[in-house]
Amino acid sequence: MRAIQITSLGGPDAIELNDIEAPSDDAAVVIAVRAAGVAFPELLQTRGQYQIKPELPFIPGSEVAGDVISAPADSGLRPGDRVAALPFLGGFAEQVTAEPQYTFALPDTMSYEAGASFMFNYGTAYFALVERGGLQAGESVLVHGAAGGVGTAAIQVAKAFGAGRVVAVTSTDEKGRIALEAGADEYVLAEGFKDAALTGGRIDIIVDPVGGDRFTDSLRCLAEDGRLLVIGFTGGEIPTVKVNRLLLNNVSVVGVGWGAYALSRPGHLQKEWKAMLPHIESGALAPIIGHSWPLAEAAQALNALDQRQATGKVVLTV
Repeated sequence: MRAIQITSLGGPDAIELNDIEAPSDDAAVVIAVRAAGVAFPELLQTRGQYQIKPELPFIPGSEVAGDVISAPADSGLRPGDRVAALPFLGGFAEQVTAEPQYTFALPDTMSYEAGASFMFNYGTAYFALVERGGLQAGESVLVHGAAGGVGTAAIQVAKAFGAGRVVAVTSTDEKGRIALEAGADEYVLAEGFKDAALTGGRIDIIVDPVGGDRFTDSLRCLAEDGRLLVIGFTGGEIPTVKVNRLLLNNVSVVGVGWGAYALSRPGHLQKEWKAMLPHIESGALAPIIGHSWPLAEAAQALNALDQRQATGKVVLTV
């Protein structure tokens, strides 16, 4: 089979498309990959900058969708079933294996591209807003980085699970329009976002995958009992907080480490998938696909992330 391999740590342009032996594992689901999601961890892996550092050479790719080739008898899956899966490695290939607990039956209405764009971003957003943030019906939500994969997912999850006003924060008007397409009620530009966001009242929950220098102004946007959800630091800088602000205003900063939490609890990802499935089937949760490239052009997909050109979810098609 064909697969993208990281054979050196020279960045996206150093990856290779090679012919290798197809995987086989009687205890796992073997999947013919139709689409694979592309995310920042894969970009970091091309430079050896991600916390998980497999021995070279290896196949990146954590999230896929495709057709079952074979599956354990007790998995509930059969050859030909359409699935999404989290193999965590190996997804940038024509075939991959995944554990049954990390494999999810796709509804007929969901495309392979959407399936390969779903669980990381929407699982993160669901965990952040519902499980960690305790989102209540009618609460207001502000989303930073709202045109990206996590951002658009957070907008849709907030709306699907009962949020009232959802405010998107984006760096440009073009990205603001993408956030509106995802379901945000309004968008404000990142520069001076605090004053614009507060025109509709203070915010109950803030979703922050960006970090950096907007963190303090985010705290200032919170209503009493508000929660700032720390998801990541795509802005590059890890902010600090003066905890007297939390005390004086009765607000919380909440860490959101979805991967470590979910993977240490067998069955947790299936529970999240089942909670979101009715909203997938209704169309309320529908990934915004930014751009797709064929497998052989994986370097271009990774470079789009590296150069901050990507909006929505980037995917490879196989």
